[in-house]
Amino acid sequence: MRLTPTLLVAATLACGSGVPTVMARTQITGAGSTFDYPFFSRAFRVYSETHPDLVVSYDAIGSGGGIQQFTSKTVDFSASDVPMDANELAEAKDPVVEIPVVLGGEAIAYDVPGIGKGLKLTREMVADIYLGQIATWNDPAITALNPSMKLPSMPIIVVHRSDSSGTTYIFTDFLSHVSSAWKQKVGTGKSVTWPAQTSAGGKGNEGVVDLIGHLPGAIGYVELAYVRQNNMTYALLQNKAGNYLYPNIATIAAAAATKPNVTSTDFSIVDAAGPDCYPISGFSWVVLYKAPDNAQRGALVKQILEWLVTEGQPIAQTVDYVPLPDRVRREDAQLLDQMQAK
Repeated sequence: MRLTPTLLVAATLACGSGVPTVMARTQITGAGSTFDYPFFSRAFRVYSETHPDLVVSYDAIGSGGGIQQFTSKTVDFSASDVPMDANELAEAKDPVVEIPVVLGGEAIAYDVPGIGKGLKLTREMVADIYLGQIATWNDPAITALNPSMKLPSMPIIVVHRSDSSGTTYIFTDFLSHVSSAWKQKVGTGKSVTWPAQTSAGGKGNEGVVDLIGHLPGAIGYVELAYVRQNNMTYALLQNKAGNYLYPNIATIAAAAATKPNVTSTDFSIVDAAGPDCYPISGFSWVVLYKAPDNAQRGALVKQILEWLVTEGQPIAQTVDYVPLPDRVRREDAQLLDQMQAK
């Protein structure tokens, strides 16, 4: 592995001596999904507090960028909201291990003058908005569903990710499930060609948040933790059973419960059947080399991930994510056991 350990020097006072001592800290690096960043930020800080000789540095550059850095072997691990595809696995050359590490949901956030919480949208409406077929906020379909709201005659600005994004993959997977027109014209992917004429792209979840906040009439898909942290307004979204739900820990967990067996080739939980299932939910994944070039660093990465999918899982709830189901945690442990030195 081309990456070499980064040593961080910390000065501390030896107990009772008043003499500074020097502690070398090994830095493990990761890059990828912005979807995961709030969870990783909190969890890795907690881990370093109990393991002062080790610090985990994570660069939230988007799932696509993270996979590129991983295959270039410039980071120890990557995170993505969708497992690697066949081409990415081929570029990695060496065998990889992919494990789900957390569950999240994507809210449909909006900023419409005079319209607060409580806007309802059907699954098909969201697809039609992103196709450009519903282009104004007072469209008859939206007003009929929300008769108590005085929706303005203003353009809908469709906001999306401009970078290669696992968050986009989950969202477009949802759109492909609910709209045959979307599936045929656009499809599912980390990067797609957005058909709506009035649209804007932002880098990372934080970029989408910023655009929605500065563009009256905007709508966009944003990971729940970012929405909650930024006090954004988001829609009640109709699920497959016909119920209108907000994304939260209970509704995202309900979607995950419909798919007890999750693998890197069979993982989608969007548009899940069930009265309490939020329809834009998904697992996020960490990608590791099965046999890291540097055995010592590989052992440290394995140690960190074993903690993250067991003792670290309760942290997820504190930042608006959902802890992994017990069965998925057990499967993660089995997958991590496949890691070995070259």
